[in-house]
Amino acid sequence: QVQLVESGGGLVQPGGSLRLSCAASGTIRSIRLMGWYRQVPGKQRELVASVGSDGRTNYADSVKGRFTIARDNAKNTVYLQMNNLEPEDTAAYLCNVQVQLPGKWSYSEVWGQGTLVTVSS
Repeated sequence: QVQLVESGGGLVQPGGSLRLSCAASGTIRSIRLMGWYRQVPGKQRELVASVGSDGRTNYADSVKGRFTIARDNAKNTVYLQMNNLEPEDTAAYLCNVQVQLPGKWSYSEVWGQGTLVTVSS
């Protein structure tokens, strides 16, 4: 069984920075896509950023130039560096990874519990 442990959320003032981490644990054959989504009550969950096994990244337009996603394959960990935060970035941030388990050919999606980011003065 694969588990994701997220950390790094909290309260920050507008213009501030936070760094989120998400570590995958368990018996994993490989990880394909790693990403961060965010959820605001009453709104649809949206993709913030993702990074493939080849290092290619994808960002939501609203965070381009402010957020940077990176992965450490040796640690099965994905990071999200968030700079110049805005009140509109307030949300629960959820980690999502596509993992291949031993003996399996297909990939499964795993979600973290979420970490809350609040941007307020």
